[in-house]
Amino acid sequence: MTDTLRKALAVALSFISCTPVWAQQQMSIDPVRPQADIFRRPYLAPEVPPVRLNNSGRLADLIRGGNLYLTANDAVSLALENNIDIEVARYNPVMLAWRLERSEAGGALPGVPSASSQASSNTAGQGVLGSQQAAGITGGNNGVVRSSTNATVTQIGPVTQTLDPIFQESTTFSHRSLPQSNATGSAVQVIVQNQRSYSGSLQYGFVFGGAITVSYNDRYLNENAPTDVLNPSVAPSLAFNLTQNLLNGFGSKVGGRNIEIAKINFNTSDLTFRTQVIRVVANVLNAYYSLAGDFDDVKSKQTALETAQKFLSETQRRLDLGSSAQLDVTTARNQAAIATQALVNSQVTLAQQEVQLKNLISRTGLGDKALESVHIVPLDRITIPDSDNLPPLQDLVKRTLTTRTDLLSEQTSLKTAEVSSLGTRNGVLPTIQLQASRSTSGLAGAPRLVRGVTADPRFAGGIGTGLEQVFAQNFPTETIGGGGRFSVQNRQAQADYGIDQLSLRQQQLTTTKDMNQAQVDVMNAVVAIRQARARYDAAAQNRILQEKLYDAEQKKYAAGESTTYNVTQQLRDFTNAQASELAALVTYQNARTNIDQVTGAILENNHISIGEAQSGKVAQPSSLPAALPGNPPASR
Repeated sequence: MTDTLRKALAVALSFISCTPVWAQQQMSIDPVRPQADIFRRPYLAPEVPPVRLNNSGRLADLIRGGNLYLTANDAVSLALENNIDIEVARYNPVMLAWRLERSEAGGALPGVPSASSQASSNTAGQGVLGSQQAAGITGGNNGVVRSSTNATVTQIGPVTQTLDPIFQESTTFSHRSLPQSNATGSAVQVIVQNQRSYSGSLQYGFVFGGAITVSYNDRYLNENAPTDVLNPSVAPSLAFNLTQNLLNGFGSKVGGRNIEIAKINFNTSDLTFRTQVIRVVANVLNAYYSLAGDFDDVKSKQTALETAQKFLSETQRRLDLGSSAQLDVTTARNQAAIATQALVNSQVTLAQQEVQLKNLISRTGLGDKALESVHIVPLDRITIPDSDNLPPLQDLVKRTLTTRTDLLSEQTSLKTAEVSSLGTRNGVLPTIQLQASRSTSGLAGAPRLVRGVTADPRFAGGIGTGLEQVFAQNFPTETIGGGGRFSVQNRQAQADYGIDQLSLRQQQLTTTKDMNQAQVDVMNAVVAIRQARARYDAAAQNRILQEKLYDAEQKKYAAGESTTYNVTQQLRDFTNAQASELAALVTYQNARTNIDQVTGAILENNHISIGEAQSGKVAQPSSLPAALPGNPPASR
């Protein structure tokens, strides 16, 4: 195999192995609606893409020589692309869009009559049993059981009408043998019937509390009774039925309250997403700068250990020359042991902080072996500006109340609760319903001469004759009426409304409390950052002082004017001062992040695009420099 062919094969294999990662990273999480004709499309389930579990390519680009080199911007970018909490939050707007669509479809579906009840029914006037039914005779249907399987759907407040048109169709074929206790009407002891029943309906509800239903029915009957003047016969019918709520359930605001709530939730879904992004960004920044502080602390502890070991060697040399006592060597060795333990503790803290940051910036965490084995090297150091440049407290509070996404979400929740309360308020009213219907029927069949009597010539024919009668409205029926349901004490509806309103009052108080707490949080954040600066200034001055004292003690020791104990004590104080200064640096940085988070300015101050966070792809390239700084701590 030539070198050219070998290289081409390697490139092809690498492309094949990398394609699934990039494809899955770029795949949208939105469900894909089915593509089919208008008749099949409503009954095909949308295709929901699988979860995205691969890290973005940015993570691999930042790993060099077994180390993951990160700036603070890179850490935030990785979190926006890979953090699982943000990925979970991306599903919320998608789900809210589907919830809105579901709300726009209306309320619960009406029950569908069971097939058994349809199979055992006859049109009044059709056949022997139909004639008996029309005459008020209920016998002759031995063994027939009518049942209903309709379910009752209840909710607090009026139920919204079904706003999607619903078409129902049922076809039944039956063969029945019915023994007759009185054969006067049928002239036979056992009626044998062959029936075909066709029924269909189209229902459409209105958001203001009404519904219209158009139904069509057709019954075909062929029986052995010699007394039928039409046998076989067909009985088609067409009916229009209109119902309208007048009190309980009336009004578009009541019927459309669930739609309005879904719209509010969908339109404000970005607030919840922003809140999650803010939380993750704050955690990443805190973890990054804590790691940077631990990173510097390890270097400081390494320097302290090297200094202690050099001093131990110098003390041992003096012991060999006879100018130092054995106790001096023991004191120096103790200081080296203390420095070694401090380094180990610092390395453990660094490793733990590393694990936390890895989990924030990746979807795989330590499950990825490549990520597990690398060490994070923070490139940005913590610096304290000359001044904090904080706006006046009142301006900070005003900004907080208008930009904090969690506070805005609470205010939105109040709006949805107020809209929802329209249902329980309306539910206190009695139920009064107006009904109006118009139907027209037809009857046709094969005329027979029975005892010198035959059927009216108008009924002679088949289904065409019956439908002609229906559309000509030869036999119309019109009804109008109404009814009501009045609870004597109506305690349940009143209790539902009272509970709903009391819950709303609680929510209003909670929102007010959180608004007040936000002002307290701003004040505390301002105090915290000022205290953090003061503590750092004090820690920095103390470190400078301890460094000078340690340097002076070393010179005195070299001149024979100091003891080993004094030198080790000054070294210990100097090491502790360095650690305190680093801790004060991290505290200040965390206070800075906290005030940005509390005031709702963290995304703006870190130049974070919420659109990029939603897409999971940050356009800004990595800021990793071509020439990297010095090596990371060798010992971990």
